[in-house]
Amino acid sequence: MSEEENIDKEHRRIETLKKLRILDTEQEQLFDTITRGVCRVFSVPISLISLIDESRQWFKSHTGLSTRQTPREDAFCRYALELESVLVVNDALEDERFRNNPLVTGSPFIRFYAGAPIIVEGHVLGTLCAIDSEPRALSDREAFILENFAKVAADAMVMRKAMLDAKDM
Repeated sequence: MSEEENIDKEHRRIETLKKLRILDTEQEQLFDTITRGVCRVFSVPISLISLIDESRQWFKSHTGLSTRQTPREDAFCRYALELESVLVVNDALEDERFRNNPLVTGSPFIRFYAGAPIIVEGHVLGTLCAIDSEPRALSDREAFILENFAKVAADAMVMRKAMLDAKDM
């Protein structure tokens, strides 16, 4: 894909994200239920619904982490934007892309990351991720479960937008 095509694709992705009217909104129980479920099912201390805009990774839901956003350049999630499957980092200290990341070398000391893409209208807007401070692996079964949780998150975003649009009529 040419640089121009990549820029156009990123523009359409950002427009799709903005159309959802979800950025910088309050926490909502449905999304928090999803991240709490991921923490429980995968026995991880952190789960996030993260969305990537032009400059940051913003968390619609953040179980086990108090911050609401990080710079885009620090986001593990940004590597998942080109994928349509789960991005798995078994040990971030062993991965060239992440070993010097401030989220690995400092709090929350990420070692394991699994992020399933949140796809709306064919665009990866972010991820639903499971994070641990210990290295680990992800089975095919677990990847399937995480992908399905991410589909629920994507569907919830679309339904949320439809409800907002109906109210505006």
